[in-house]
Amino acid sequence: MNEHADCMKNPTSSSPADERPPGRSDDNGGVSLDALLGGRVRLLQPRQGLRAAIDPVLLAASIPALAGEHVLEVGCGSGAAALCLAARVADVHIVGLDVQADLIALASESAELNDRADRLSFVAGDLLVPPAAVTDAPFDHVMANPPFARAGQGRVSPDPARALASVEGEAKLAAWVAFCAGCMKDSGTITFIHRADRAAEVATAFADAGLAATILPLGTRRVLVRGNKTGHGTVTYLSVLDLHETDGAFTPLAEAILRNAHPLVI
Repeated sequence: MNEHADCMKNPTSSSPADERPPGRSDDNGGVSLDALLGGRVRLLQPRQGLRAAIDPVLLAASIPALAGEHVLEVGCGSGAAALCLAARVADVHIVGLDVQADLIALASESAELNDRADRLSFVAGDLLVPPAAVTDAPFDHVMANPPFARAGQGRVSPDPARALASVEGEAKLAAWVAFCAGCMKDSGTITFIHRADRAAEVATAFADAGLAATILPLGTRRVLVRGNKTGHGTVTYLSVLDLHETDGAFTPLAEAILRNAHPLVI
């Protein structure tokens, strides 16, 4: 859900006109067609407000999914992370859940545009009252990019979609973690990308849900937090993974992840 257009540098770029699907253009209904993973993924998303930057790409790169496994993304927005994971892992099956029905519609259209509608499905719904599509069977992996800001803290975007994705509503962080933990297999994983200054809070929520947590700092602003049911309550901090050189350019590893669909190993 929380796709953060202001996170570092945006890896999306507008596609040439001859690559746009029929009936779509950059100014058609406020929707643009953009490229991720060096053009491996084409993403329909709002031109204004909630737009994908590198957070969903990094999240997708970190998921240890194998061919044939099933993945749930909670707060999928317009589908950037799900589409990137599907581009990297052949035959993985992904269900995306988001409360914003208009973004779910775009995600479903993007799945068709990328010829992956047979492996990707997107469902509108609230994790506090989840639809059967996400509760009928446990998943091998669950991933989430939840709202980063606590309710009542920080400046709220005037754009309603972005505000909803950026600031916690009725579902607080602990509820996101508990729901995701309840959707995973005993042998599975859950992975969150979150703000670095809330890493300890995420780890505590993982412990409260019966999970061990491994935390990978991504520079100084973001963390990836991996949870599993082995080693209940333990927290492991990994060394910082710098994404940028001193001049602000992406490191070679970051380029490989963001442009060439390389995995990000935790």
